[in-house]
Amino acid sequence: MFDHLQIYVPRERVLVGLADIALAPLGWRRRARPATPPARVLLLRLERIGDLLMVLDAVAAARAAWPDAEIDLAVGSWNVPLAELIPGVHRVDSLDVPWLSREGTGLSWSALLARAGAWRERRYDMVIAFEPDIRTNLLAWRSGARQRLGYWTGGGGSFLTDALAYDRNSHVSANALALIQHASGGATPHPPAGPRLVPNRSAVAAADRVLGGRDATRLIGLHVSGGRESKQWHLSRFAAVGRALTHEAGATVVLTGASTDRGIVDQVRRAIGDRPIIDAAGALDLPGTAALLSRLDVLITGDTGPMHMAAAVGTPVVALFGPSDPRRYGPLATKQRVLRVQLPCSPCGQVRLPPERCRGHVPDCMDGITVEAVVRAARELMAESAR
Repeated sequence: MFDHLQIYVPRERVLVGLADIALAPLGWRRRARPATPPARVLLLRLERIGDLLMVLDAVAAARAAWPDAEIDLAVGSWNVPLAELIPGVHRVDSLDVPWLSREGTGLSWSALLARAGAWRERRYDMVIAFEPDIRTNLLAWRSGARQRLGYWTGGGGSFLTDALAYDRNSHVSANALALIQHASGGATPHPPAGPRLVPNRSAVAAADRVLGGRDATRLIGLHVSGGRESKQWHLSRFAAVGRALTHEAGATVVLTGASTDRGIVDQVRRAIGDRPIIDAAGALDLPGTAALLSRLDVLITGDTGPMHMAAAVGTPVVALFGPSDPRRYGPLATKQRVLRVQLPCSPCGQVRLPPERCRGHVPDCMDGITVEAVVRAARELMAESAR
């Protein structure tokens, strides 16, 4: 039932489908498209780090489409420091929605609707919701903007004036660009050339302190946390990759991660042994991490936020993929290697709720990625960059 909705949990899909039936009268009246370009635009991207970074091309395309407009961006509080580094954004607004925040930290529904209603004071001409989610579409409707664009396939299409289908076979970035293309009148958006994320001076200085003047050496980044058990590669194999690549002349391994990754980072550091290592885990905030990643010769990681961050600052990436689909979530790096194994069940997309047989250990789709393949991919990328 309601199979047209792209909602994985059957009970949630039914509830949203029933809500769409009740909301249908809202969609009966559609306003004509304004003849003039929007003067004030609000972009909604309330999800995680990687989700924000995958729509950077769309943000740049919006700026190119409406060069004179004030373009604001609403994100979760965790993403505010990164959002402030995005070129072309006039104002960053923080909005912690309860379904994405850590338990007990999101706004209540009454506070959330009040905050969204307050956007009316800014008189937005257009709101674009990059998440295919009925709740985000509701927030767009509360903004009072004359044009409200988003996706109907997560429910709540009646809250929008322009509702597109989210293409599950295309990259997140391509879906976001399709919204900008529709909003700008059908012209194919071409984001301007240049970095999509620009670390500020303080971030660069912080990264320099952590690196300790290692500019003359090759810097090989290892981000060993998969973020979720279903995307975690063997720590012993990360260490083996580090040992192999430090044989490259003058190479230094840079371990990245959050302070909460300390336990697994320590395991990898000890396993690498007496080799040149910079342990940067927990040492930098998000802007500082972006600056650090921009200095690496290559970053080796799973499907993580730092993978997308490295791509956004122009660093070559070796990305290890298991249950998630690289066609939808792969790094948008100019130089990259995506490694995965072909299994009948992969990519299953069940990152949050993996099958029972894949729990409590490294799943087969990640286990099949070998140390040799990762080392070879990293060497190839470094050789390409040296040309």
